[in-house]
Amino acid sequence: MPKGYWIALVDVHDTAAYDLYRQANAAPFAEYGARFLARGGPQEVVEGQARKRSVILEFPTIEAARACYASPGYQAAKALRLNAADGDIIIVEGYAG
Repeated sequence: MPKGYWIALVDVHDTAAYDLYRQANAAPFAEYGARFLARGGPQEVVEGQARKRSVILEFPTIEAARACYASPGYQAAKALRLNAADGDIIIVEGYAG
């Protein structure tokens, strides 16, 4: 079964509120087996456009990635993020080839 990934591109405009989001998302991420592959480190845009912060999360399965996003725990965390940042999140299935 292929892994699942979240790719999040974010512009944070309230760092204190975003920190509350990060604290709140820890439990659902742990519950669904998420592992950070990239978490807002330095980045270089070589084509197109990007936001200031990029995050990549790996989940054990695509189903876990989808279930985490839909979970009550993550939705509560998301409500905090909406007041702190603008962003895009994509859930993508890993390549099993």
